[in-house]
Amino acid sequence: MKTKRHAMILNLIASENIETQEELAKLLSAKGFSVTQATVSRDIKELRLIKVLTGEGKYKYATVEKAESDLQERFIRLFSNCVVSITSAGNLIVVKTVPGSAPVAAEAIDSMKWPEIAGSLAGDNTLFVAVREGKSVSDMIKRFQKLMK
Repeated sequence: MKTKRHAMILNLIASENIETQEELAKLLSAKGFSVTQATVSRDIKELRLIKVLTGEGKYKYATVEKAESDLQERFIRLFSNCVVSITSAGNLIVVKTVPGSAPVAAEAIDSMKWPEIAGSLAGDNTLFVAVREGKSVSDMIKRFQKLMK
């Protein structure tokens, strides 16, 4: 029963903006699950659900994976909007951005968690990305350029 309830919770939060445990409990009841607020609270913890801000300025339940995916998409959009140029210097990729945007571009790159990248360092409008030994800097630059499209 718990597995079916968890599956239903995941379906509900994927299809509806659910703000409170009470709303979730009512929707579960409407679907034939008899639950208390305490049960819903435990389910939320077990499913590792978090509250995320919607486009309308309200909060809703979401999975951690969904929230990370949404955040990563935002970072990619910000990256593509702020990068001015990308060049290389040895095993470093030098990314020039509009003023004040290098930290955002660095966070976007770091959020990708690409194993080829050893790390990044951002100033105000310049970002250095260290590529691990043996990895192709030109291939990484091409990947960055794809993000910008």
